[in-house]
Amino acid sequence: MKQFTYTITDPVGIHARPAGLLVKAAKALDSTITIAKADGKSAVAVKLMALMGLGIKQGETVTVTIEGGNEDANAASLEQFFKDNL
Repeated sequence: MKQFTYTITDPVGIHARPAGLLVKAAKALDSTITIAKADGKSAVAVKLMALMGLGIKQGETVTVTIEGGNEDANAASLEQFFKDNL
């Protein structure tokens, strides 16, 4: 299991467009990706409505957990995705 934290910089947080991109990126990987907020709420990254339901806003820090598959490569790929898109 690999984890990293990221503070959302997108002015509107994780809304429909970036959430859709995140789901697409997560589906392309051979790991289970979970996004968790500081308040304990979490969602599997391939479930669009669950992800949007977290209501993640700009400035909030999320914890991304990667389990199974090639965790090292998938974690690096997702970290770059977050930096580029969120």
